[in-house]
Amino acid sequence: MTIDVHKDLHSEQGSRPGEHPGRSRNPLIKVRDLAWLEFEKPDLARAEAFATAFGFRTVLRTATGLQLRGGDPGSPCVLIRRGPRSRFAGLAFAAQDRADVDRIAAATGVPTRALPQTIGGIAVDLTDPSGIPVRVVADTHEMSALPGQQPRTFNFGHDVHRANSTQRPLREPARVQRLGHVVLQSTSYIRTLNWYLDHFGLIVSDFMYYEGQRDRGPTMSFIRCDRGSTPTDHHTLALALGPSNRYVHSAFQVCDLDAIAAGGEYLREIGYHRSWGIGRHIQGSQLFDYWRDPDGFLVEHFADGDMFDSTLEPGWAPFTASGLAQWGPPATKDFLGIAPGRDSARELRSMLAAVRDDSNEFDITRLRGLLKVARS
Repeated sequence: MTIDVHKDLHSEQGSRPGEHPGRSRNPLIKVRDLAWLEFEKPDLARAEAFATAFGFRTVLRTATGLQLRGGDPGSPCVLIRRGPRSRFAGLAFAAQDRADVDRIAAATGVPTRALPQTIGGIAVDLTDPSGIPVRVVADTHEMSALPGQQPRTFNFGHDVHRANSTQRPLREPARVQRLGHVVLQSTSYIRTLNWYLDHFGLIVSDFMYYEGQRDRGPTMSFIRCDRGSTPTDHHTLALALGPSNRYVHSAFQVCDLDAIAAGGEYLREIGYHRSWGIGRHIQGSQLFDYWRDPDGFLVEHFADGDMFDSTLEPGWAPFTASGLAQWGPPATKDFLGIAPGRDSARELRSMLAAVRDDSNEFDITRLRGLLKVARS
């Protein structure tokens, strides 16, 4: 049985007849979760300094790479290799078991390979239609849980749960618990979306569309893993139509709002740049706080996100800047990618190139819709 999204669950609108169903009828496998993200950076010491301040723990440090983890059990959630320039190098999904890795390898004609001994297990290395490397992994080493911050006990209203004690959260790094999601942009949005649904059994929680262009289909999707009756994060992957194929941001869970706020004060005081926050999202409901690392990558602390099982059908909503949060400061130019600078100039060049290229989905009408988002 599926649940109607019109019952005030997560979206003001449901789908219309003939719109994208948000799931594959016969996916190759159903992945369990996002395992890790991979980056290349030229300055590993600088990368590790920010990672420590953001709340990661270093698992492995060599002359050529870093492995970073959160406090939850599992594999490292961020892998950084030394490279000539800073770039996003791909993502890895955790399969249910080794048989699923073998199954997708056979279906795609790509052989499996052993992962480095420090991580263990096997992988099959794929590439999505946007050119992003995507691994599917299994049997990786399982690290034990680490001690972490605990959610605060609150006196809300007339309910007294804390007596003769005070609240004094330290201004210290928020301890990352786990990797939550990654957001990508694609010039071939529908083809890339279908690839993820068909290969990995992901299902869409929410679609967004440019105002006045719903008849042309969605332009962003928040996508979760399908674990049947077990609730999972509202989105493990989010995918947006845009003028270039690129990483947008990634998000890492911490225990509560105090961890977000006090950890943010710590980052601010030592000179790092807040991009946008603190606030609460609409799609996914997460409490959020976005930061730029020294290489310009956007990363998010989040807490209290929605968890959906497989019964919920996709919601539909217009894509607007003001619709990105229930409360909090307005979305910044930095977060929206329109602040003056090298990155916005690169994206502008991508817009001009994309609308001249008939092979992608980003045409002049879509450009008008995207520009309207930033003004809405």
